[in-house]
Amino acid sequence: MFSRHPRRYDMVKKISRRKFLALISTGAISTWIGITHLRDQLVHGQSSSFDTFIPIILKPNQPTVTPTPSPPPTPTSTPKVTQPPPASARVVHVRHTSVTNWTGSPYAYWNYVNQTKVNLMVEQGLKTLTGQSNLVNAWQVLLPNYVQGEGIAIKVNFNNAMQMACGNETGQINALPQLVIALIGGLKARGVAESDIKIYDGVNRIFPLYFINAIHSQYPNVQLFHACADDSHKVTYNSSNPSATVQFSPPSGVPSPAPQKIADVLVNATYLINIPIMKNHSCAGITLAFKNHFGTISNPGGVHSHVFFIDGCGGGVYSNYSPLVDIYKNSNIRNKTILTVGDGIFGCLGSEDGYPSFWINTFGQGEFPKSLFFSRDPVAIDSVMADFLRAEYGYFDGSDKYLQFAQDAGLGTYERGDPWGSGYSRIDYQKIVLS
Repeated sequence: MFSRHPRRYDMVKKISRRKFLALISTGAISTWIGITHLRDQLVHGQSSSFDTFIPIILKPNQPTVTPTPSPPPTPTSTPKVTQPPPASARVVHVRHTSVTNWTGSPYAYWNYVNQTKVNLMVEQGLKTLTGQSNLVNAWQVLLPNYVQGEGIAIKVNFNNAMQMACGNETGQINALPQLVIALIGGLKARGVAESDIKIYDGVNRIFPLYFINAIHSQYPNVQLFHACADDSHKVTYNSSNPSATVQFSPPSGVPSPAPQKIADVLVNATYLINIPIMKNHSCAGITLAFKNHFGTISNPGGVHSHVFFIDGCGGGVYSNYSPLVDIYKNSNIRNKTILTVGDGIFGCLGSEDGYPSFWINTFGQGEFPKSLFFSRDPVAIDSVMADFLRAEYGYFDGSDKYLQFAQDAGLGTYERGDPWGSGYSRIDYQKIVLS
């Protein structure tokens, strides 16, 4: 079944001798060998030894949702909030079994994502997250005090479009325009002006033309900030506001990274929506909502040594500190984030710079996750996505330790759980399956 598209498993990188020796020294080589064996099972058509199931995990008295897509409701000037917001540790997981029909080729996976079904996933996710009966009220809960002129920054992930020629594209995993379009549609239903919406990714990342054209064909006044934009929409780091600098505070014995500047587009915004991609990282283990803000700071390479596990990557993680926590504690991130949406429609296993990955365990053999995750708790949503990555592919021991530090810093709720089975005791995990 999979022999037609073996290159889709290229995300399991050929390992260098230096990295191989480093893996041995950290005790991680057995995990890597096991992961490679799983890859080989798929590529060569061998059956998996895992029992595969796709559960539906819902809170009591909440039925499985299978609604018919409907257009967004007409916005009202003051949508009525029908009940208080839910607990902050809620994570809503929406899976749509037919949101994509991509089979692994051609490489342009973004052309095989159904916009109407993504719209429905976003609507159901936000309604369940906020406890509201319609999309406008859900956004009213998330943005109760918005007034025109206040900027809403949306952090997307184009980590695999770094240092590319403007206009180029790659089949590696990057942000999907369909998800961003669905969020913009909800913001506009809430009454947000297009010009107040500012989508960005930092440093030397570019937006491919397929992303730019998809956004601007529907919402021409939405602002896009990236390396190939005109000078007024380049991502800069020039603010003199004291809050625009991240100061690191490691414990005694841990060297401090140099201070980092926050992107001006975020400093000048009032609100922030964070859209990480659910994927592994070949040096850090996982890269999710917290690490997505490496695209918000001025020199992410300056903190790599504190988050990478492999000497060959320049790593040297510390058992009692992660700079990801200090970055997130910056007031421009912590105080402005109203929503985190995890993009798991495809996901990427094994590497941050790989291709969309077929999964074999937690979503069914040879399936994509076809999932979106919604939360106002960045620690809880990373905990859930990390659990899927650990069960599906594995990662270096300690890769999610930053979440323990983040919980200790009061940033959210950390828990390891079983999102494909019994769920969680502290995280309010709710799963909805649409078809």
